[in-house]
Amino acid sequence: MTATTAPAASTALAERIFNASIATMEIASIYLGDRLGLYEALAELGEATPGQLAVRAGAHERYVREWLEQQAASALLTVDAPDAAPDARRYRVPEGHAETLLDRDSLNYMAPLAQLTVGVLGPLPALLRAYREGGGVPYSEYGADTRQGIAFLNRPMFLNQLGGWLAALPGLDARLRASPAARVADLACGTGWSSIAIARAYPDALVEGFDVDAASIEEARANAAAEGLADRASFHVQDASDPALAGRYDLVTIFEAVHDMARPVEALATVRRLLAEGGSALVADERVAERFAAPGDELERFNYGWSILHCLAVGMADSPSAGTGTCMRPDTLRGYAVEAGFADVEVLPVEHDFWRFYRLVP
Repeated sequence: MTATTAPAASTALAERIFNASIATMEIASIYLGDRLGLYEALAELGEATPGQLAVRAGAHERYVREWLEQQAASALLTVDAPDAAPDARRYRVPEGHAETLLDRDSLNYMAPLAQLTVGVLGPLPALLRAYREGGGVPYSEYGADTRQGIAFLNRPMFLNQLGGWLAALPGLDARLRASPAARVADLACGTGWSSIAIARAYPDALVEGFDVDAASIEEARANAAAEGLADRASFHVQDASDPALAGRYDLVTIFEAVHDMARPVEALATVRRLLAEGGSALVADERVAERFAAPGDELERFNYGWSILHCLAVGMADSPSAGTGTCMRPDTLRGYAVEAGFADVEVLPVEHDFWRFYRLVP
């Protein structure tokens, strides 16, 4: 960097950090609006003054007024007659924004991303300690916002797209529809939406979700019951390594979790043991670049952000740990799978903005 470019670069970085701080606070404002039910209440009212919205949402009027002004200043909401008295201004959710902020079934639903972002910032003191001393931060310490943020963010993908993902595996669709009923093991199932989506897509299949996080499994059971699928989607607080489960499943899945695992080779060896003769194993994980490069694109920056704040620390919470991190390259997964006893890993022809899909070849 030359003497003439250094000041310009410094100014550009200062502006970048300033703009990032605005974006961070806007994420927090979306979190407030979502968690307090302000967006939902405003959409139900159509338009409202601060007082009307406060009554409808059960919130304090002065805080609601300040939040509404910030939302309008940030172009997240619109306001009629901005020159009117503060308590007389009328606000609404603009056309097109309701889907992103409120429609839980839409692939454009992004409010959970705000909840997840706030959630991963919660245990920063513990994360600082891990950076200094080693070790990690257990998943449970990230709390309900992280757990539910992940669940609500991934839920629309599972419910809208999972059937297409499974159809990419040769012969699997037919087996999941055949008799006797196919058995599916969904490892690291979280709050169960992947398991529920499989059960919904294949009415004859029996799906078992496994996770070591008790709070996630409790929510998974409640979600399955609410969907009327508790008879075909069951959930267990365990790591699925029980020898009694060996050779039992026609499909074993792991969605967005291998990179979080302390011992991924052992986990994939468990997948191999669970498979019945002719069974299929599917792993979906982040669609990161195949090789490290700097600077990275937006998706690479996005994934490294989760890695430094959450995924690496969760994976390092147990010892020994592979210390994979979010940016697990295809060759890394292939190495884990081969060491676990699989012959190879095939990248499936599934188009997706955020995930890459792998078939583990027995």
